[in-house]
Amino acid sequence: MERTPVWIHLFVGGNLAGLVVLLFLLGRCYAGRDFWQDWTPSPELRHPAYAERVFPGDLFRTRANTWSNLAYVWVGLYALGFGFWDRRRPRPSTSGYLVRTPAFSFLFGIACIYLGLASAYFHASLTRSGQRWDVAAMYAPLLAIIALGTGRRWPRLKGRRPTWPLFAGLAILAGYLLFRYKWSMRSGVVLPNLIFATAALTLPDLLFRRGQWQWRWLGLATLTLALARICWLLDVAGRFSGPDDWWQGHAFWHLLTAASLAQLYCWQRSEQPITDPPAARV
Repeated sequence: MERTPVWIHLFVGGNLAGLVVLLFLLGRCYAGRDFWQDWTPSPELRHPAYAERVFPGDLFRTRANTWSNLAYVWVGLYALGFGFWDRRRPRPSTSGYLVRTPAFSFLFGIACIYLGLASAYFHASLTRSGQRWDVAAMYAPLLAIIALGTGRRWPRLKGRRPTWPLFAGLAILAGYLLFRYKWSMRSGVVLPNLIFATAALTLPDLLFRRGQWQWRWLGLATLTLALARICWLLDVAGRFSGPDDWWQGHAFWHLLTAASLAQLYCWQRSEQPITDPPAARV
């Protein structure tokens, strides 16, 4: 893969540092003031699903599980940075589909930031509203990857028009519907099916070698996701850490799933087509 320009690191670091300072100041300002007292609580407030201690009177009712969501924002900012980079430079046909179609970097980046902020909202508030945003946001990065994979299969319509607006729009619509009808469906069913669809889109590339890929990224993404699931299970069982430790199992779930999404994005960027397909312009 290409060397990342320094300005992308500065873009990510500057925005992330600003967000950290803002959240820190808000946390100090509302410490002990029970900011969420008039909000409808989620069941996790009285019956925590995870091991971390709950501080009902603080703005961040759970701390490690809130702050660890910045990992998703970090991934999303990098995806946005790469999207801006791809948008402003020449994109030869020998580049992979993601590089030639920066709209999907923007879609994936916004989805990851959405996930980070929504999950932080839930773990900070432990409210019913936060629970809805958190669960719905889990689907967004996978929908972006599915839209990207579908666009790679069918990059243009019969009239030679690019398909990325169609598939990106469908991903956004699906995300809205999953939010709108969140209480009518189980995340334990929706999320595994989205993961399965994401994996299924990689099989043609693996079996028919439609391009050259750095497969280590996909292997790392799979391994990291498995480790994240183990941390999640241990935390729910109360076997990962004590309630006041900073190394909470669910916080590691956030960190590791964010790393898995980053590795999946790197794998998508590593594509080098064997043939020269027509470029998809944004």
